[in-house]
Amino acid sequence: MRDFCYKKEYAKLLSPDIVALLSTLHEYKVKQTLYIDAKPDALAQLLEVAKIQSTEASNRIEGIITTDERLKQLVRNKTMPKTQSEKEIAGYRDVLSAINENYNYIPAHPSLILQLHRDLYKFSGKTTGGSYKNSDNIIAEDHADGTRRVRFQPVAAWETPEAMQTLCDALDTALNDADLDPLVIIPMFILDFLCIHPFNDGNGRMSRLLTLLLLYRAGYIVGKYISIEKLIADSKETYYDVLGESSGDWQKDANDYAPFVRYMLGIVVAAYKDFASRVELLTNEKLNKANRVREIIRNHTGAITKAEIIELCPDISEVTIERALSALKNEGAILKISGGRYTKYVWKHGDN
Repeated sequence: MRDFCYKKEYAKLLSPDIVALLSTLHEYKVKQTLYIDAKPDALAQLLEVAKIQSTEASNRIEGIITTDERLKQLVRNKTMPKTQSEKEIAGYRDVLSAINENYNYIPAHPSLILQLHRDLYKFSGKTTGGSYKNSDNIIAEDHADGTRRVRFQPVAAWETPEAMQTLCDALDTALNDADLDPLVIIPMFILDFLCIHPFNDGNGRMSRLLTLLLLYRAGYIVGKYISIEKLIADSKETYYDVLGESSGDWQKDANDYAPFVRYMLGIVVAAYKDFASRVELLTNEKLNKANRVREIIRNHTGAITKAEIIELCPDISEVTIERALSALKNEGAILKISGGRYTKYVWKHGDN
């Protein structure tokens, strides 16, 4: 059984690039109160958008989907779930809301992790919610020729309760050590959680919910306003690659946490950068709504859809955004790339 001694591994992770990411996040933590106080009404709308995106993205990674309209109704609690996927989406919604609203009262202890997992499945009718796995599981990949390769063998079912207790105790010890930065400890814990793979189902979604919980408790609450789960889903291949790199030789207590730590810190930095840019647009009194749409497209790398613009401007109506897009197209400032519901817009390079 591993002892999960994070202090022993900590110094190995303080490479120049990781230290630079930590410094950036420390700066954003100081600024985040100013961002949140800047325009609370608009940020309340950002919170709702992030909740929808987080619920959609985290479930999509696991192949759990529904229509966009049903998703929004479910997240806003305007309808009851109908399909099995919708029942699991509704469970994620409730656990995410509980973490967003009560994170100060939810330490990452085994009993509370089990409660969160129970609530993840409270609509599904599955009896495994809130219990550790009752049989050994494997992480495998299926190939087109029908063969399967075992990528990772998690902790055996009979060892799981003790492993989770040891893991959570190690987390407490590390987070109470003033010499250790929680931003490094959190992804180390998440990697170990995934390697234990304590549940029959829901390990990936629980890992992302626990990531938010621990970041919030450490004072980094950007995930309430910018979906960290969406950033992970949008870089899913990289996510799985670094997970594979960092879990190699885990059973031998010889794995390298650095790839996963570096990736997760990069995700949180990206969330803060997005948050800062959105707040700047929301609080810039010199920009009217049409000009805010203009600036979003002009500063966006590559093409952007109307849906993405709506997400970035929760306080601007869809009609106003459509008028702004039409005006920008007519004046030749943007190019429209037709694609039905996936029509995109791109800024004409060289234009101001």
